[in-house]
Amino acid sequence: MDPDRRAYAVWVSEVMLQQTQVATVIDYYTRWMQKWPTLQDLASASLEEVNQLWAGLGYYSRGRRLQEGAQKVVEELGGHVPHTAETLQKLLPGVGRYTAGAIASIAFGQATGVVDGNVVRVLCRVRAIGADSGSTFVSQQLWSLAQQLVDPARPGDFNQAAMELGATVCTPQHPRCSQCPVQSVCRAHQRVEREQLVASQSLPGSPDVEECAPSAGQCQLCAPPTEPWDQTLGVANFPRKASRRPPREECSATCVLEQPRALGGARILLVQRPKSGLLAGLWEFPSVTAEPSGQCQREALLRELQSWVGPLPATHLQHFGQVVHTFSHIKLTYQVYGLALEGQIPVTTTPPGARWLTREEFHTAAVSTAMKKVFRVYEGQRPGTCKGSKRSQVSAPSTQRKPSPGQQVLDSFFRPHHPTDVSSLNSMAQ
Repeated sequence: MDPDRRAYAVWVSEVMLQQTQVATVIDYYTRWMQKWPTLQDLASASLEEVNQLWAGLGYYSRGRRLQEGAQKVVEELGGHVPHTAETLQKLLPGVGRYTAGAIASIAFGQATGVVDGNVVRVLCRVRAIGADSGSTFVSQQLWSLAQQLVDPARPGDFNQAAMELGATVCTPQHPRCSQCPVQSVCRAHQRVEREQLVASQSLPGSPDVEECAPSAGQCQLCAPPTEPWDQTLGVANFPRKASRRPPREECSATCVLEQPRALGGARILLVQRPKSGLLAGLWEFPSVTAEPSGQCQREALLRELQSWVGPLPATHLQHFGQVVHTFSHIKLTYQVYGLALEGQIPVTTTPPGARWLTREEFHTAAVSTAMKKVFRVYEGQRPGTCKGSKRSQVSAPSTQRKPSPGQQVLDSFFRPHHPTDVSSLNSMAQ
């Protein structure tokens, strides 16, 4: 395959897989590559098309940055993707250290390590790193270790095998240690065996001096004394992460405004969000930020609706329920309203930033998952709708992938206890 096309395919898959499960990504990736098989195809697409295909995948800025990157490659870099992790990260918008390393190693064979959530988990367990894996110091150590371990002959295979190991065997909960190819050199597993032995013999526990360099004070890679070993977790004691701050809570009132008797069939009003910020550029039902309850909420929403379509009968505005949707940092409660323009003259014109869509058009438009939830509440409550009907079930594609050749001998990369001795790591190339 042409290196640039290979790099583009890796780029798309890695960006989609950020914060998103493989089972969810497969269908999106397939449709994306069918629609835009080359960088040139993506660069010439409209942002509306990109948002439309990305709708439902979450973290919507990823799609926009992908297109911006494609446009830069085509317009400024002669259509060629940079070959090294350093230049990829420097030149392409939205490409961070991990994505750059993945593209460079898989598509161009650069011997550069990668660290994603799966690799963090594998390395923290293999080396029994108990400190907060999100801290700057630990992160730097993990990247250094990944770079020391990567096979210079087959870096792409090694990096993918390490990620696959974390995704399928060394999982967050209930890891399958008996099937792990690096169990014999895993210090977390050794710690589990030692703790079990101590417990069975009723012996006092003792620190594992092998894990820490002799120095005064607390080791920066070990768990703090305030977080003792949890016998019930086993190897899942590693890695330890700082507790996340809960998402802030917000409330919004939103209305499905419908013209049931519009020319050509019933239509609903959508308006476009601002070009920056949360859900930038996507379409939604008219909404206002609101207090959790109260008459002021209805009045503010009615004014918002009238700003788009003119005078409306306030008495027809009905409250249908609520939807709670959590974004990465916001827990947003939507109060769902509906208003049907039954006896009025159909609205045929709309100001910029608004459009009337049929139900079929709505389901293929660039709208967020939250808005689809809102619409389901509306559809379930409006007169004439059969309540309790089940949505069509879509079977999730299998997440199981065939193991790469490098995955079979992954243990050879972890066997040395001295990271600087990389000569023995070349067995991967055999």
